[in-house]
Amino acid sequence: MGLSISIIFWTAARFSDGKIVLPKSRLLLSGLALVVVFLLSALFSPAMKMSFFGTMLDLGTFYFMLACFLLMLFSSLIFNDLKKAKMVLRGSIIAAAVVLLFQSLRLFMPNTLSFGILGSNTGNILGSWNALGLFAGFSVVLSLFILEFLSVSKTKKILLGLLLLLSIIFVAIVNFPTVWWILGIFALIVFVYKISSNANVVSAESAEKKRIFPVFSFFVIMLSLLFLMSGQFIGGLLPNHLGISNFEVRPSFSATMSVARGTLAKNPILGAGPNRFAEMWALHKPVAINASSFWDSSFDQGSGLLPTFAVTTGVLGVLAWLIFLALLLVTGLKSFFSSQKKNSSEISTETVIFFIMSLYLLVAACFYSVGPAMFLLAFIFLGIFIGLSAAHKPEEEIKMSFLDDPRKSFFSILILILIMVVSAAACFKYIERFVSVPYLQDAVSTASLDGAESSINEAVSLYPNDLYLRTYVQVYLSKINSLVAKGTLSESDKTDLKNSFDQATSAAQLAVNYDPTNFLNFESLGSMYATGASLGVPDAASQAITAYEKASSLNPLNPGLKLTLAQTAFNNKDIEGAKNYAQEALSLKGDYVNALVVLSQIDQSQGDNADALSYAQAALSLSPQDQNLVQYVNSLSNAKILSPATTTTDNKKQ
Repeated sequence: MGLSISIIFWTAARFSDGKIVLPKSRLLLSGLALVVVFLLSALFSPAMKMSFFGTMLDLGTFYFMLACFLLMLFSSLIFNDLKKAKMVLRGSIIAAAVVLLFQSLRLFMPNTLSFGILGSNTGNILGSWNALGLFAGFSVVLSLFILEFLSVSKTKKILLGLLLLLSIIFVAIVNFPTVWWILGIFALIVFVYKISSNANVVSAESAEKKRIFPVFSFFVIMLSLLFLMSGQFIGGLLPNHLGISNFEVRPSFSATMSVARGTLAKNPILGAGPNRFAEMWALHKPVAINASSFWDSSFDQGSGLLPTFAVTTGVLGVLAWLIFLALLLVTGLKSFFSSQKKNSSEISTETVIFFIMSLYLLVAACFYSVGPAMFLLAFIFLGIFIGLSAAHKPEEEIKMSFLDDPRKSFFSILILILIMVVSAAACFKYIERFVSVPYLQDAVSTASLDGAESSINEAVSLYPNDLYLRTYVQVYLSKINSLVAKGTLSESDKTDLKNSFDQATSAAQLAVNYDPTNFLNFESLGSMYATGASLGVPDAASQAITAYEKASSLNPLNPGLKLTLAQTAFNNKDIEGAKNYAQEALSLKGDYVNALVVLSQIDQSQGDNADALSYAQAALSLSPQDQNLVQYVNSLSNAKILSPATTTTDNKKQ
């Protein structure tokens, strides 16, 4: 919304001055090339709606990357002088202080300050607990640069010192090794930059005054080394003392690269399509994952945002990112060294700060999924760096005047009006979709079926996407189950039951049409047909099998889907098919207790109590505390003893 409003007001201002001034920057061109690559990848994506917008302007979609580019462009146009840039720095410092103070209070009052949204004391507005640690590191580097290089009053220096201390404490509380690595490297950059700046003074007298040892950055370097080398011996002190437990599951770099290799083997040029990492994870995840407790987990991002983009945008996307980052380093280092020259007035220290901070955020994005807020902040700072670098240098700007020529004026004003209309329309459309979120939350959280039905209908009417449609299916499945639980149904109940089944099935089919590459949509459709089979709907069982098989083909290494197929086939009296599916599930996950139980039940139904007992005992050995399983094994043992096939000796013993 802020971006749309900025574009509208900037466009309106062009009507009065009649000119457009753009920075002549290769970085902007490479950013535009990135957007074009994402557009091409989205156009060739098998799930275009997910690749263009996702569920709610998801990170990595085409529109999100377009927003990143526009933020960078308009930041360079609006914050193109030092006065405005310093205002952004002050705002960033205040924002960091507010976030960290708020999170400090949440450590001790998590329920009071949850606002019904945040969870435990690690819940925060930036997303994951590790993302908050990276943001605290961002605050450390920003404070370091200002304390070391900018001239500020004593009061502000004290406040910045307190913010620096609070930020370091938060980095220690989070204790994410990646943060300490990045923080140590950037503190080293600040340290070296300060030392080299001291060496480039005008005279011996000024050198004597200005050669101040960079204590703050040296302290951060030593602290980073201490935490990295000591491991949990020191790193675990603060989290343990505060009772903070943070356990985050995400793909490793090697697992992400495994998914990338599988994806690029089939779609090398443009990848799988923006925002489709989860689908590629389902297809190409390492089979070793099934040996862990996270075999059924799905991930929208890889080990980092930029490795994720390698999967979703292919070789072309990788090349575009490499060119973009290479130009950023070349341009930034040029400014970095130019600012150290004697009597240099072209490149200010503030310009270097914006380069360093944008570089910090993009480096963090290489190694971790930082979330949308920090990723957007990287492009804002990068845009300000571009604007300051090109400011007041005619050779670095592109100027266009259009009021002096009637023909140019007409077409230019028409284009500007179109930009305003498109910006306003995009803003209104996003607001409409954003308004649907509370209705979805109500549908999920309310205990009343009528309330859930009303809320999910409202949400779907505002924004019919596959997540909402799957939730719609779940709401109506609950309604169907509540009707079936009544036992004897009146005519109105039967009509309501039929309508609910038809509506839920239609919603499941719409979800499949919305994204035919998401196995969850076919799984939802299969559950509806399986419910229909239990209600006696003709051909529902075979349709359930077809839907589940499609889901399994989209997630071939998921033993849970194989087991669902086994149970569905078993309910449909297809014993051979059920056994084959269950065996496939067990081959994918050798310690799958539920698969062993289903195989036991299949053998029991065929009168083979010996094999049924063998499978059940194997399941019990994997889950010895399961009392239901203990009772099941005992019942099979008794059945085997009482079986006519037992020996005479066994009967005598009994």
